[in-house]
Amino acid sequence: MPQARINEILAKFQLEDADFERIRAVGPMLKQELSDHIEGFYTWMREHHEFQVYFASNPNRLERTKLLQLSHWTSFLDARVDENWFASRKHVGAVHAHIDLPNDIYFAGMSMSGKSLVDRLRRARDSIKDADETADSITKMVFLDAYVVIDEITRIQREKISSSAKALMEISTPVTPIWEGILLLPLLGVLDSVRAQDIMDKTLNKIAETRAKVFVMDISGVGAMDTAVANQLIKITKATQLMGCETIVSGLSPSIARTLVELGVNVGEVRTTATLRDSFELALRAINVNPDQLSRKSS
Repeated sequence: MPQARINEILAKFQLEDADFERIRAVGPMLKQELSDHIEGFYTWMREHHEFQVYFASNPNRLERTKLLQLSHWTSFLDARVDENWFASRKHVGAVHAHIDLPNDIYFAGMSMSGKSLVDRLRRARDSIKDADETADSITKMVFLDAYVVIDEITRIQREKISSSAKALMEISTPVTPIWEGILLLPLLGVLDSVRAQDIMDKTLNKIAETRAKVFVMDISGVGAMDTAVANQLIKITKATQLMGCETIVSGLSPSIARTLVELGVNVGEVRTTATLRDSFELALRAINVNPDQLSRKSS
């Protein structure tokens, strides 16, 4: 992480050099109590369901986690907030994202840990200069620590959602050759602008690959459509025409037809049919195949 970004984040949390100096000043004293601090944390943790999920059946995992906690809070009290510090907190976030630790127990745990450190500090306040200011510094540092972890968890979750959406889009946008020169795309579910753009990209690539002359887009499985999506579909038909491929939109339901009229969408010269069968007949005729002859042969 660039130093400029680190400075920006520290400024938002109102953390200054004086805060880090105060934390480092009490570090040796609080480090002596970290073992008790961590034991207290897991005594608190035992009261919650998450302890049973992650630790009850695996004592070795609990001991390893306690050692990691000791390293974490030692680094916290060293108060050297640099690129390595941020990287270590992001790693914690990645681990928590991997095990799907709920955000509520993580925030509650950080709140409990911050309170534990401040309480230990205040019990020794008579021997500490600027004890109240140091308590404030520790609290701000706890907030920063929690933010970096949660921000990494959120980033990883967004990546997972994006990957899942991409995979779903791949499955839900199958542009398929059904006859020499004819492509079919049956659409199901919700159509939004992102998916419409994906349809455009896949369709044009498939036309270039197969040299198709007709593209049938069946929207009978689409429940609703807004102006932006309707206009995007019109653009798809125009783009296919530029590549020498005619688009036929089938399955135009009465509700979507009314919507297009009410929205004032200009369908121009787009060919539409009510049923997929009608679209197939038009597509076959467009490539000089007589559907009536096919029917007679099949019978």
